[in-house]
Amino acid sequence: MQIGKIITINDISVEIILSNTDLKIGNILEVEGNSKYVFEVVEINNISAICVSLYSTRGLQKGSVVVKKSDELEVEYSDKILGRVFDSYGNVIDGLPFESEKRVKVSNNTVSLKSVKVDNEPLWTGIKVIDFFAPLEKGFKMGLLGGAGVGKTVLIKELIHNIYASSNSNAIFVGAGERSREGKELYEDMKSSNLLDKMAMVYGQMGDNPVSRSKSVATGLRMAEYLRDEKKQDVLIFIDNIYRFIQAKAEIATDLKELLIENGYPSNMASEISQIEERINSNENGSITSFQAIYIPADDLTDDAVQTTMSYMDGQIVLDRKISELGLYPAINVFKSTSKLVDAEKIGERHYNLVERVLASLTRYEELEEIIAVLGIEELSEEDKNIFHRSRKLRNYFSQPMFVAESFTNIKGEFVDIKDVLNDVENILDGKYDDVDESKFRYIGKIS
Repeated sequence: MQIGKIITINDISVEIILSNTDLKIGNILEVEGNSKYVFEVVEINNISAICVSLYSTRGLQKGSVVVKKSDELEVEYSDKILGRVFDSYGNVIDGLPFESEKRVKVSNNTVSLKSVKVDNEPLWTGIKVIDFFAPLEKGFKMGLLGGAGVGKTVLIKELIHNIYASSNSNAIFVGAGERSREGKELYEDMKSSNLLDKMAMVYGQMGDNPVSRSKSVATGLRMAEYLRDEKKQDVLIFIDNIYRFIQAKAEIATDLKELLIENGYPSNMASEISQIEERINSNENGSITSFQAIYIPADDLTDDAVQTTMSYMDGQIVLDRKISELGLYPAINVFKSTSKLVDAEKIGERHYNLVERVLASLTRYEELEEIIAVLGIEELSEEDKNIFHRSRKLRNYFSQPMFVAESFTNIKGEFVDIKDVLNDVENILDGKYDDVDESKFRYIGKIS
């Protein structure tokens, strides 16, 4: 069906003079006879429509005839998503043959208030440091903060492995503004770790235009909704990086000459983020639990985009380069990692009290390190000596052998039950292992 002709061309957007008004926001259009130029309608006036280009506008000419392609972007909605890599528009990009079984619209209503399930079970990962300091609940949104080279990818792979092993649930990985090289590395890592068939991957690559980067999150969420609503699973979704999703929206808003707020963010940033975050929920079918990598621009935690995103988070896991330099993985900073589940009424008095005791002990340990550097350990009281040595054992204890790193470390990975973690931590704090060398606590599962 012919819609009209292109009269204005910008970097990202085009304006079409309409010859047919049977058009709605979200409709997908393409240039007649040239399928490499595809557009999405974002604004309709009396005689014209503004559209964003899904691909490059290079080579596009004014006067080109535009036809309607479909009502909306569609994505695969079947088991065939598992083990495959898609672009932001639901097209397979791994170079392997693909035969679609069922496709649905990318957009979906948020879970209604009536069907939202808030009384969920804890989601134990088998990773000691997460389960103890920042435990998850099904349906939680966790911020994952950390730069390159601190073990983020290994942690993501281990979470996918452990959750699948314990509950047979699958995962979705969304690369929003992902570097092509890193995306390829993750794909190969998942393949070599035999995890690829347990997940689907969606990439809006860094070299793509901002429309692609902004659409990747919704596409990944639609696949996660399939696993939750049709497969009745508790799903994990990893979004790397949610900040680049906001940046992409800002670039589109700039091209459309929309009003921007401070730091160049779109004026509707809060509603754009809420549309994504409100789809990540639990219902009677299952849950969607998300890990969202958040870039902190100029290390400014007060940045509008960071604050808006963090307001939806139920906790955060912070990866720290100083800890990775000690050779302790996962390199999680326990002082900065938090979870709403750390509450005596939710995880129990014992767990809550042990977290408080460990944090107090590790805080005192950092103070003692400075004293020892000046005066030496002999000047400490007996009580401080015990705190110092027990804290070092605790720090080592929260390192862990990973299943997905077995080929590199030659140490068998372990899934550690939270009950064993609580027993071990309590015994270390109470001095049961005072006569055991601290090196014995490195890269073990539970203390046998």
